[in-house]
Amino acid sequence: MTAPFVSWPWQNLGSHKYLLYGPFVAQVAHSWWKGESITSSWCFHILFLWFHRYFIYQLWHTYCSMHFLSHKRRINHQGVDFKQIDHEWDWDNFIILQAFGGAILCYMFPSLTNWGKLWDTKGVIAAMVLHMAVSEPLYYWIHRQLHRNSYLFQNYHSFHHQSPVPQPFTAGNATFLEHILLVPIMGIPVMGAAWIGYGSISMVYLYILGFDFLRCLGHCNVEVIPHRLFEALPFLRYLLYTPTYHSLHHSEKDSNFCLFMPLYDLLGNTLNEKSWELHQQICLNAGKNEMVPDFVFLAHIVDVSSAMHTPWIYRSFASLPYKFRWFLLPLWPETLMVLLMMWAWAKTFTFSFYYLRGKLHHTWVVPRFGFQYFLPFATKGINRQIEQAILKADRMGVKVLSLAALNKNEALNGGGTLFVNKHPNLRVRVVHGNTLTAAVILDKIPIDVKEVFLTGATSKLGRAIALYLCRRKIRVLMLTLSTERFQKIQKEAPADCQKYLVQVTKYYAAKNCKTWIVGKWITPREQRWAPPGTHFHQFVVPPILQFRGDCTYGELAAMRLPEDVQGLGCCEYTMERGVVHACHAGGVVHFLEGWTHHEVGAIDVDRIDIVWKAALKHGLKPV
Repeated sequence: MTAPFVSWPWQNLGSHKYLLYGPFVAQVAHSWWKGESITSSWCFHILFLWFHRYFIYQLWHTYCSMHFLSHKRRINHQGVDFKQIDHEWDWDNFIILQAFGGAILCYMFPSLTNWGKLWDTKGVIAAMVLHMAVSEPLYYWIHRQLHRNSYLFQNYHSFHHQSPVPQPFTAGNATFLEHILLVPIMGIPVMGAAWIGYGSISMVYLYILGFDFLRCLGHCNVEVIPHRLFEALPFLRYLLYTPTYHSLHHSEKDSNFCLFMPLYDLLGNTLNEKSWELHQQICLNAGKNEMVPDFVFLAHIVDVSSAMHTPWIYRSFASLPYKFRWFLLPLWPETLMVLLMMWAWAKTFTFSFYYLRGKLHHTWVVPRFGFQYFLPFATKGINRQIEQAILKADRMGVKVLSLAALNKNEALNGGGTLFVNKHPNLRVRVVHGNTLTAAVILDKIPIDVKEVFLTGATSKLGRAIALYLCRRKIRVLMLTLSTERFQKIQKEAPADCQKYLVQVTKYYAAKNCKTWIVGKWITPREQRWAPPGTHFHQFVVPPILQFRGDCTYGELAAMRLPEDVQGLGCCEYTMERGVVHACHAGGVVHFLEGWTHHEVGAIDVDRIDIVWKAALKHGLKPV
């Protein structure tokens, strides 16, 4: 049986829990409707505080999750995986609880809520004194008991410590009982200052937001406090904890119990002796603390909407497959402005990372939209960005760099050939991963199929798929207007298989073919030529519209990473959790196999089966 006060009262409400703020919104709206000043309403301040508290946690999360900004000062180098994100999904429950706690206090002690006074220096000083003299030792004692008492730890506090990598959201992720105990710890300084007549609006805001700021600081997993500050002012190390200090509490669990002031750990003989040494070590090694990835997947931005599908904006959304979300529309202007600024000034940056078999894998992003790849004047700048990323990877000692989507566009750089030819002494192996993409698509073609219709037939992938299928004696209707390109591909096929490659120029030629392989985007009108029961395989980005109700549609070629992947916490575009595009998986296989050749330009059809078997051998699974 579950211990009492572990679960939250609104646990089963899901996202509907935010409707609990409805009474506060209604009261503010009522005051506004009556022509009263809403700033004199405590409901307004509770809502205003709620917004700013979320904002503080979000800002800390954004900074900590921007790997390209914070990676050199990271304390725990593990990644935040899906399991931890799900565990911390309702991290903000305590803000709802404290909003209602504040409302109760305002109703019970109306004389203490002096909202008319904007500032009172004595009130701020009184709150600080009460915090240091009452809240700090009270929290220390409670926190220590939560660890030392096995019943309390196992049933309550262990929930907080189940997050392997401390994050700002981890700070608020605890059981209902723990946050009930935290309410008086936060309330004593605020109500105490008001009780002695020094309450003010500013004091309430400063204390509560400062409390949240320091909680995020301790859980941010990035050492932001320079050790030289403590060398110049040694007494400060006992008045203010650091992220390193609190990370030792999370890793060892038997020391550093304080709220914000290590002084109480010193007095209670629970101060970890490694705290200052580790802090200094991380600060001194900040410039040398860069983790070199073994594998890099070089992607690009698709569009404005998908640009918000990032772990440092909305972690919860990024942990789910991308889809359009209407309530994010108000953020489009700001996002577009940021992306335009990135177009002008930004360089390739690290987007996410994970570990596979103890090796670090990065995803880097070229700061360009998908549509820019089709602008003639933008191609030179895009190729410069890709080239600089390849050269950076080469200098760092990266083993394999895989080009994603349009970064390997044939018209842009010949599928990576441009860079390999320009820099023949590259140590990093540049690959496009399309060999495995072709293998994944071909694996989905039923064995008994006798005929397929192929669009995008003269592209790298289209060519490889056509040549492979004709060797299986499958008739391939290749949609292309270029007889020259068709004949060039046909001549590459074995003499006895060339008859299976047929050039067609109209969609009606496939009116009796139930297997369509779509490598070039087709409209709903063009889809109408497919007979009922047709299955659309596809390797086109973005995927085609699922217009036909009497047909079925395949997903983009993808593979699930091996089960021993660690620290993966964001979905790759529309892919499910743990699933990556086949070209990403192709680069991973190239690295795991230790192949030393580049994979650029045309796909070697003879290697399709080799790469497919290698992927299965290493535990990658088709989806």
